[in-house]
Amino acid sequence: MAPNVDPPRFDSIFERLLYGTRERIAGTIYGTIVVMAVLAAGSDSDTIDAWELDVIMVATVVVLWCAHVYAHALAEGVSSGTRLNRRAVTGVAGREVSIVLSAVVPAAALLLGVLGVVSDESAVSLALGLGTLTLAVQGVRYARAAALSTSDTIVVVALNLGLGLLIVGMKAAF
Repeated sequence: MAPNVDPPRFDSIFERLLYGTRERIAGTIYGTIVVMAVLAAGSDSDTIDAWELDVIMVATVVVLWCAHVYAHALAEGVSSGTRLNRRAVTGVAGREVSIVLSAVVPAAALLLGVLGVVSDESAVSLALGLGTLTLAVQGVRYARAAALSTSDTIVVVALNLGLGLLIVGMKAAF
């Protein structure tokens, strides 16, 4: 059985944005899957360039985050029998901000296409690759926190990678 070891501390903002935080793993996974799905769906259009795809991706994540925050704040109100108020909404928003933050690194990758540093297609591939890496890291993070065996860790990481690769595969197939 693997020891229950905390994941390494993050040394940079980039790592926090790419990998999320231990406390916000669900939002990081959810946001990353949304980001990757938008990239896969939108990048196949001949009429959408890297800038438009970046705007669509960020807007989609923000709208879904708002819906997520609103729904959870309402659910907490129903559970506790209290009215929806600013404190409840901002509390949920803070807890779920990792959904929005999951779009920062892929958005930056797309900006490389916008700026002409790489082609739009390469920028999308980079963004999808970073998303897949993020999902793998979340699998490792979970396995460490749950003190999983090596074989169980491999299964969890494979499941997370499978989600990412399924999205990348759908992009390639269609």
